[in-house]
Amino acid sequence: MIPVKILKEYESWGLCGAVKKVMGAWQYDDTDLERLSTIMTLHDIGFTSEEVESYMRLLLEQEDSGMARLRMLNQKRSATLDEIHFRERQLERLDYLRHALRKKAGGQEA
Repeated sequence: MIPVKILKEYESWGLCGAVKKVMGAWQYDDTDLERLSTIMTLHDIGFTSEEVESYMRLLLEQEDSGMARLRMLNQKRSATLDEIHFRERQLERLDYLRHALRKKAGGQEA
C-alpha cells in the first residue's frame, strides 16, 4: 500500500501524467506505480523529500542523468556508512561501560 503522503508528494511535483479519479478513487497506471515504488525506496533509504524530488526530476526530465543520480546514491551510501560506523563506536563505548559495571558489581548481570 502506498501512503497518501507519498501520493500527494508525487502529484505536487507535477511529475505524473493526468491521474484519473474513478468513483472517488485515484487511478494510477503502471508507469506511475513504478515511479511511486522508486519514491518509496528513496524515502526508505533515507532521502529527504527534497532529495527525492531532485532525484525524480533528474530521472524524468533529463535523459542523460544517470551519473548525477549515481552521485546522489553514492553520497547517501557514504553518509549511511558514516552513521553505521558512528553507531558501532557508540556500541563499543556502551559495552565497555556495561563490562566495567559488571566487573565492579562482582560479575552479577546488570
